[in-house]
Amino acid sequence: MKGTTNPKAEFFFAKASKWQEEYETLRMIILDCGLKEEVKWGCPCYTHEKANIILIHGFKEYCAVLFFKGALLKDPKKILIQQTENVQSPRQVRFTTVKEIEKLKTTLKAYIKEAIEVEKAGLKVELKKTSEYDIPEEFQLKLNENKKLQKAFSLLTPGRQRAYIFYFSQAKQSKTREARVEKYIPQILEGKGIDD
Repeated sequence: MKGTTNPKAEFFFAKASKWQEEYETLRMIILDCGLKEEVKWGCPCYTHEKANIILIHGFKEYCAVLFFKGALLKDPKKILIQQTENVQSPRQVRFTTVKEIEKLKTTLKAYIKEAIEVEKAGLKVELKKTSEYDIPEEFQLKLNENKKLQKAFSLLTPGRQRAYIFYFSQAKQSKTREARVEKYIPQILEGKGIDD
């Protein structure tokens, strides 16, 4: 069964100044697998029975498909990419030409079918707990000396906690980490996430 296009997704394909042909090629391959086209996070997202399976998105250097539970796929062709070390579940396949996409068409369809089966089976990626991440020393010191901050941080959702830990950790210099921690203490005390 072929999937159906969604008129709401047309803007994404129409406005693309770069990757337009690549996006359309990826779209046809994905729809050939019977998924439903929706728009989420401003991108075409393809679902099976309301579960996110794959998404098309683009960057300056490449366009890509993102498998939401890519970490659970077998990946015999070794084409799945973990965007950063902190990305736990999703995996990308990146392209720069229609030719590359066409070459992997059969493989992509096989991966999409496997992703649908993973979803049907109810498999879930076992996510690392926030406590398994190293808290930067500069932030840990503030937590140790400020019980209100410690409590406020512990009341944040795990996703918000990880976002702060990742952001603080990304700074290479201690001075920068300290500045980031200082800047966000008021926001943590208000129970807000890094992007709130």
